[in-house]
Amino acid sequence: MCTAVSYNATQHYFGRNLDLERSYGEKITITPRNYPFHFRCGRSLSTHYAMIGMAAVVNDQPLYFEATNEKGLSLAGLNFPGNAVYHPYAEGKDNIAPFELIPWLQGQCATVDEACQKLSDINLWNEPFSRELPLSPLHWLLSDQQRSLVIETTADGMHLYENPVGVLTNNPPFPYHLHNLSNYMQLTPKPPVNRQPIDLAPYSLGMGSFGLPGDMSSGSRFVKVAFTKLNSICDATEESAVTQFFHILGSVCQQRGLTQLANGKYEYTLYSSCCNTETGVYYYTTYEKPTIHAVHMHNEDLESKKLITYPMLKQTVIYSQN
Repeated sequence: MCTAVSYNATQHYFGRNLDLERSYGEKITITPRNYPFHFRCGRSLSTHYAMIGMAAVVNDQPLYFEATNEKGLSLAGLNFPGNAVYHPYAEGKDNIAPFELIPWLQGQCATVDEACQKLSDINLWNEPFSRELPLSPLHWLLSDQQRSLVIETTADGMHLYENPVGVLTNNPPFPYHLHNLSNYMQLTPKPPVNRQPIDLAPYSLGMGSFGLPGDMSSGSRFVKVAFTKLNSICDATEESAVTQFFHILGSVCQQRGLTQLANGKYEYTLYSSCCNTETGVYYYTTYEKPTIHAVHMHNEDLESKKLITYPMLKQTVIYSQN
């Protein structure tokens, strides 16, 4: 299970929690403009927009969990089991494997509007990366500074949903999550108003949000992160905006031991990310090391043909003050 957020503050920020039971060796990965993408359908991109994000690099190919390109377009894939359906090869379409969708769109598109035009020609092809790495059932949050969109491909084809709240979790499909928010329209960060015919008064701060979900399910996480994001405020500094973004994600982080899988293992938040989509600075924290670290895309040679990777820093550091 995962959570993704698009957030406008001093600038535009995009990021996610990656919730899994194990790591895939993911690294902060910068793909320069001249790294050649070769797609399974036979198409190639020898030049494209540069991008930064988190990826597992396999055979020198970045398999992005999420990324932002140099124009500020961001895309994150989130688990969508039981609903995601990929389709056979279709003549006359751009047949793109799901693990190729991020580089295909972000390599060529600067805005959500441009990406929508590309998506109209795409067939998400049921072509796995390898026998060892089968297809993951995903849906995606696509965002720029002005607009967010959810991409879902199910048995009846591809669906593009406008996303006015700029957040996404996992199952059920996105229309359910948006409709479900109506069950919580009474929530407020302000003290509640007494509507009963007797004299009642709040006995604690925070009672305006009484009923806000707090469990680990994707439906509850959607409501909680939407409420948290839509009511968040920060100062007009980069530090305040980035810190606030991680607090938004922190409202739905998963702790190890609380979500058990069928195999007996536990899912938890491996990392949280926040990219300033206007400056190309990628911030991240890990479960073991909540200190915020940063990788700057524009500090690298973006005309290169080789991937640039940085390992996530995970070692716990405790600073003693006395």
